[in-house]
Amino acid sequence: MERPLLLVGCGKMGGALLEGWLKSGIVAAGAYAIDPSDSLPYGLSDKPGFSHVKDAADLPADLHPQVVVLAVKPQAMDAVIGAYGRFAKPGTLFVSVAAGKTIGYFERHLGANAAIVRTIPNTPAAIGRGITGCTANPNVADAERAMAELLLQAAGEVIWVEDEALIDSVTGLAGSGPAYVFHMVEAMAAAGEKVGLPADIAMKLARATVAGAGELMRVTGEEASVLRQNVTSPNGTTYAGLQVLMDPATGLPPLMERTVAAATKRSRELAG
Repeated sequence: MERPLLLVGCGKMGGALLEGWLKSGIVAAGAYAIDPSDSLPYGLSDKPGFSHVKDAADLPADLHPQVVVLAVKPQAMDAVIGAYGRFAKPGTLFVSVAAGKTIGYFERHLGANAAIVRTIPNTPAAIGRGITGCTANPNVADAERAMAELLLQAAGEVIWVEDEALIDSVTGLAGSGPAYVFHMVEAMAAAGEKVGLPADIAMKLARATVAGAGELMRVTGEEASVLRQNVTSPNGTTYAGLQVLMDPATGLPPLMERTVAAATKRSRELAG
């Protein structure tokens, strides 16, 4: 980066991004982390390459950042965003990771000419295994889009959608998706108890099975359907279980459809 980066908010997501940037060397000296906390997560207060300030008023008056990453909680954005309008000038890109805050929201606070990328990451970003959905307004140049993608890759994979409305669908599927998987582990463990396993063993089996299956899919790159077929012998135990799970009326497909639709609908409601 040729000019400083500002990271506004160093909670779990902001801290995870910053840790990834420092490890990769993406962020040059002169970066700023703005957070009211006395100390930052992950031991970042002691890391070289950035300065920690508690408020935007503490930033240099003549600062012209290359990127401003807005990582505060959505409910706190109204109280924070006004202080960053002075940076909305040519050559500065704003990247938001705040759920429910639309590009229109930021244009109202930063100006119609501001270059804005709206994103929705998910919680595996904390270990660099997330996936972030992105969309941009027309003011974002190709080089700025590439810079945003490079920064967000510190948290995992990045995908782009041209229609901002699809960010709500990304939220319903991937943004909320980790919670669906965690609940599936809970349900698998509870089912294991029902067939006689001790609770601790059932949970250990469920956790390891889901984590291992996800890693197998990531490492091999195989389609999920192929991996499912590989482990399903004709008329075997997996086949018997899948007859229940894949039932088109009562199984997982219609349940997951309703789940993702409900989360997508709520995302649209929160976006106003």
